[in-house]
Amino acid sequence: MKKFRFYNNLAGWLTFLVAAIVYILTIEPTTSFWDCGEFIATAYRLEVGHPPGAPFFMILGRFFTLFAGDPANAAKMVNLMSALASAFTILFLFWTITHLVRKIFIKTDEYTIGNIVAIIGSGLVGALAYTFSDTFWFSAVEAEVYATSSLFTAIVFWAILKWENESEDKYANRWLILIAYLMGLSIGVHLLNLLAIPAIVFVYYFKKYKVTKKGVFYALLVSGILLGSIMYILIPGVVKVASWFDLLFVNGFGLPYNSGVIFYAIILIGFIIWGLRYTQQKKKVVYNTILLGITVILIGYSSFAMIVIRSSADPPMDQNNPDNVFDLLYYINREQYGDRPLIYGQTFDAPMVRNKQTKPVYVKKNGRYEIVDYKMKVEYDDRFTTLLPRMYSSNPIHVNEYKKWVNLEGKEVNVQNPRGENEKRIRPTFGDNLAFFFKYQVGHMYWRYFMWNFAGRQNDIQGHGNVIHGNWISGIPFIDDARLGDQDKVPEHLKNNPARNKYYMLPFILGLIGLIFHYKRNKHDFIVVMMLFILTGIAIVVYLNQYPIQPRERDYAYAGSFYAYAIWIGIGVSGIFDFLRRKIPATFSAILTTLIALIFVPGIMAKENWNDHDRSGRYTARDIAYNYLNSCKENAILFTNGDNDTFPLWYAQEVEGIRTDIKLCNLSYLRASWYIEQMSRKSYEADPMPFSLTHDKIHKGNRDILPMIDRVGQPVEVKQVIDFVASDDDKTKINSPFVRNEKINYIPTKQFKLAIDSATVIKKNIVNEKYSGRIVDEMQWKLGNSYLYKDGLMLLDLLATNNWERPIYWAMTVTSTKYFNLQKYFKLDGLTYQLVPIETESERFYIGEADADVMFDNIMNKFKWGGIGERDIYLDENNIRMFSNMRSNFGRLAEKLIGEGKKDSALMVLDRCMELFPEEIIPFNNTLLSVISAYYHAGNNEVATQLVKRLNDIVVAELDYYFTLEPKYKKGPLEINNEIQTNLYILQELYNITSQNNQQAMSKQIEQHFLNYMQQYR
Repeated sequence: MKKFRFYNNLAGWLTFLVAAIVYILTIEPTTSFWDCGEFIATAYRLEVGHPPGAPFFMILGRFFTLFAGDPANAAKMVNLMSALASAFTILFLFWTITHLVRKIFIKTDEYTIGNIVAIIGSGLVGALAYTFSDTFWFSAVEAEVYATSSLFTAIVFWAILKWENESEDKYANRWLILIAYLMGLSIGVHLLNLLAIPAIVFVYYFKKYKVTKKGVFYALLVSGILLGSIMYILIPGVVKVASWFDLLFVNGFGLPYNSGVIFYAIILIGFIIWGLRYTQQKKKVVYNTILLGITVILIGYSSFAMIVIRSSADPPMDQNNPDNVFDLLYYINREQYGDRPLIYGQTFDAPMVRNKQTKPVYVKKNGRYEIVDYKMKVEYDDRFTTLLPRMYSSNPIHVNEYKKWVNLEGKEVNVQNPRGENEKRIRPTFGDNLAFFFKYQVGHMYWRYFMWNFAGRQNDIQGHGNVIHGNWISGIPFIDDARLGDQDKVPEHLKNNPARNKYYMLPFILGLIGLIFHYKRNKHDFIVVMMLFILTGIAIVVYLNQYPIQPRERDYAYAGSFYAYAIWIGIGVSGIFDFLRRKIPATFSAILTTLIALIFVPGIMAKENWNDHDRSGRYTARDIAYNYLNSCKENAILFTNGDNDTFPLWYAQEVEGIRTDIKLCNLSYLRASWYIEQMSRKSYEADPMPFSLTHDKIHKGNRDILPMIDRVGQPVEVKQVIDFVASDDDKTKINSPFVRNEKINYIPTKQFKLAIDSATVIKKNIVNEKYSGRIVDEMQWKLGNSYLYKDGLMLLDLLATNNWERPIYWAMTVTSTKYFNLQKYFKLDGLTYQLVPIETESERFYIGEADADVMFDNIMNKFKWGGIGERDIYLDENNIRMFSNMRSNFGRLAEKLIGEGKKDSALMVLDRCMELFPEEIIPFNNTLLSVISAYYHAGNNEVATQLVKRLNDIVVAELDYYFTLEPKYKKGPLEINNEIQTNLYILQELYNITSQNNQQAMSKQIEQHFLNYMQQYR
């Protein structure tokens, strides 16, 4: 036993060391895209990130950043934290596997060499398979919460097995208390860890009680009650009760804010102390353990006090401003994201019956909590509600996708629209919803990810259901060809995708062997692992209820399920060993099985996955943020909109202090009053945004959405519009179309103007003097919408009050609907559009007009390129998309320079573009067209023709592949229509470019290709 324990500990730490080295070697040295920039910034500055918050992660991250030295290393230290957390996860996975396998083979004290090798080998193979798995490795090398959350899951699952080992010891319940404490801490990282509760309950049940069908049912019921109680009663309930006390103390007794919270905390702590002492004195062990468990959960959960404390300090990033219990409750309940039906609710075409007022919304005002609005609940026509509604989103894009994924059998129902007209709407059946659940939510959004990890992955391009992007593959032709078409004919750029990983289904098969072997040899432990597998997999699928066309791949949500399957991969080794030892000596069998499994499962996974998980040397997210910020003039206001044009910029400013004179404003947040307040405060060197509308005019529930009624019929000065909207006179209001017997403000025009003083504009360096002759006397624009949300209102306010004191920019990646029809006054300066009082010259397919001087200086002298060209770095789809757009900008700049007679400068720009973005780094696509055209116009026909030939070959190969696909691969969600149309468009543009530049032979060849493919397409 002691010898085994020594080898078990030694091998466990060896797996930890391997995982730690792998992850540290492949971590990103700075921030990544998506939420990472925000998490690093909140950790470094102890600020308040997006709901529901991750305060314990933030505290851990802050500890690691203390060792950074240079702020530029802070991101690397938080990434290192993820790497180490992931390595420790592998350590506990190893010990979990060896514990479970030991229970199969060691019934008494039979620690033979063969058994020891088989047990250790099982742990090594299972743990290392998970080490090199696609999803877990991805999370291990970036500053996201999922690595730390996985560690909590691994520890609590291991801890309940330790309790199982020591359950007869009188101190065994210490493990249960530890688990409860870890659960409490994990709430401050991510709620995923709570899904291990049912598995923990079953370990306890199988150990303490005689197993019966009724007992299993009760254990399942208790686990569900425990999980639901923590998620829906304890977590929000503690804060909710605190809000009752604070409301009483502040509004009832006239005491300061948070006085009720303090009183409530004293009562709660006093009750816990009394309860613990009472149950201990009366020797009520079970009740004492339960109360102690609740206590340590609350101690762990108390990390959320950090959120309130830091929010009260008004840091630059203070999302939702949860500085009181009412806002904290809103924050932890994620109410800003809305809700979705889970068990029963509406389907996508359900007519709205009415908006029903529910709970009041409180804000701090004049030393009290005042009701400023009521939360609204939409009630739908009962005929369009169903059990387990899976197709619920009314977004037209989503509805179109529903129809692709499911052959709707729903009936058409006559309804009356708000105008009193009859119209037909589709009522999907329960069967339709189930079909979408299994085909999309389970098949596409879970099983596909599962097979990525244990069979193989097609590429790293996000897939929405077609046969060429984001599917799983195995590397076994007859399996892949049957599902996705002939893989030998796949275009080269897809074949060469770094994430085209083939495991030949070996991890999947080994896990299947382990699953079956586990079921046969230890049904109780099998059920425990299966509970973890289902609760962290399919149960999450049900809970998330995802709509189609997700903004990113969501495999990270199911890492716990893949963890459970890795346990079975390890047990699969013991299953093979058990079979072979009947044929050959046990020791030899164990060694042979372990070595072969190590080579053909984690060995193949490591080989295939290394190149697309190695982020070392990649600074792209940080440098793109740098380029956005340095595309702006001093003291600018920069509008962003999405995650990837906001979070890296937050990181750049908050952590590395890059261009802190710029006021970043995310337009998707600007509808929230708390965010408007933050934008009205100075942050670092950035002055407040000059809004004239005060808090009492725009607090939550006030002017959230304004009807637009064109009663004037001509453009109105924006200052007059703002004055009208700001008025509380009943004459400036109309009856609300949303709530009966309520009047709301409105906008009496859809046409706007802004008078321009050209001298002021030039004096304040908004535009260069070279544009002085083009400055307009007034800017005019129209809005075609029937309503204007608060973000649009605040933009009008900014335009009315800024008086060109500060330059205003939009990030290039902001969706065009957020331009508010001002794009004819946009000037492109690099990665941003500056709003200027000049009607810019239109450029085909492009927004705004490129400023050649500013852009040349930015691109050629200021911009950084994230390590591209300095070493071989891996660029995923996000990076490639970003830099593809940059290639297009190089072409735009070159054309502008050519138009100004600067052909030498244009050629410098084009050559720099091709040096940075050759085909092997950024695959050629439609963004190359502007570069080709500019090369011709600059006089370098040789390079232009070479690029035409190469792009033509790529397009022809792709179209040949698409048109040889069988019809079944072109229908429903598998359709590849967009790809065909894009390639036809490229051919058409290549024909136009070559024809216009007298490349007749080439243009004829391209024309023939185009006509042939168009005939097939039709």
